[in-house]
Order: sequence, then C-alpha cells, then structure tokens
Amino acid sequence: MSIRVVVADDQEIVRTGLTMILDAQPGIEVVGTAADGQRAVELARRLRPDVCLFDIRMPGVDGIEATRLLAGPEVDNPLAVVVITTFDLDEYVYAALRAGALGFLLKDAGPTLLAQAVHAAADGDALIAPSITARLLKTFAAAGPAAPPAQPVEPLTDREEQVLVTVARGRTNSEIADELHISLSTVKTHIASLMAKIGARNRVEIAMWAYETNRVRNRKY
Repeated sequence: MSIRVVVADDQEIVRTGLTMILDAQPGIEVVGTAADGQRAVELARRLRPDVCLFDIRMPGVDGIEATRLLAGPEVDNPLAVVVITTFDLDEYVYAALRAGALGFLLKDAGPTLLAQAVHAAADGDALIAPSITARLLKTFAAAGPAAPPAQPVEPLTDREEQVLVTVARGRTNSEIADELHISLSTVKTHIASLMAKIGARNRVEIAMWAYETNRVRNRKY
C-alpha cells in the first residue's frame, strides 16, 4: 500500500516539482494537489490522505491555519501534516507545530529528506529539519514556557524521561531503540505512556512539553 499524499503550494512550479519528486519515490503516491489552503483543507477532508504536505505562505487560508483545521487540538481525527517552506523562521516553526504539524522542512531539503518526512509522518513519527530542531531546542530551553506546562497525571519513570529527551531531539522510534538499546515495541509502549501521562496527542506535543519543562536544558544538541 502506497502512502497517499496531498500537496498544497500556491506556486504551480513548486507543486509540480514536489509531486514529481514524491511520485518517483517507492511507496508514495500524490493523490491530489491544491493552490491554496482552503482548497487543500477541502481536498484533504474528502480524500483523507495519509500525509498532507503544505506550504506555509498561501493566499486566503495559509498553511498554518490549514494545518490547525486538519490536525489542531479540536480535531477529532487529525491528519498527518508536514509543513514545508522557503522561510527558516522560528515563529513559523513554532506556529506550525502548535497547529498540529508532524514535520517541518525547508524546500531545499532534497528528495531523500522529503521522502523520509512523509514516511515518518505516515508512521506517526515527527521529522523536523535537523538545523531547526537544534535551534528550537536551545530557544525553548532558554526562554522557558509562556504558561505553566501541564503536570503529568503520574510521575514519569526514569526510562520514560530518557525516551522523552530523545523524542525532543527529533529522533525516530528506530533511532531511539538503537540509542537506548531497547526494542521498537518497547519504544512505542513508552511513547504511548508518555502521551497518556502528559496529555499529548503525538510526539511533537511530547517534544514541546519536554522543551517547556526544561527537560532538555544543558544537554548536548
């Protein structure tokens, strides 16, 4: 089964390029494209793709609002959204992740990273451009949360704390398993437990909570 993708970008040449790149990847199929956020939301709601790949800057409804409408906190059955942009701005990254995006890439990321991000999002993993991940981590650790972060309903175990930090660093499940010398199923169990304890819906929200509670302060980036 191929991963079904909807691509949205207001520039036709970019839409065409992204579609060609993704269709050339084994196991990925672009099932629809849109030139603006409103059309993207309508298309995604109708087609229910495995992954949505949205540009941030689009006329009318932009990529961040489109992400919120499809994957935000109020959405019952959120879709997996990866945001892609030319603009490497922290406020865009933060807004996209807060809106529910599972990934954030720059348009010059290249076919390999683009395909990895789509596969990761389809699996419920998050893939954020490494340069962005490191800088965001530093920014959040230094600034602290804007409001008191939610407290876990039960204390985290030592292993859950370890998994939490690796998630915050942008590691995939496979990388976490290798790094902590545990099985993939054990990683998934710990992540499910973390989500339940801190009220997170996905691993990006786990990472954001880790930043806000300073779990990643003074660690290597």
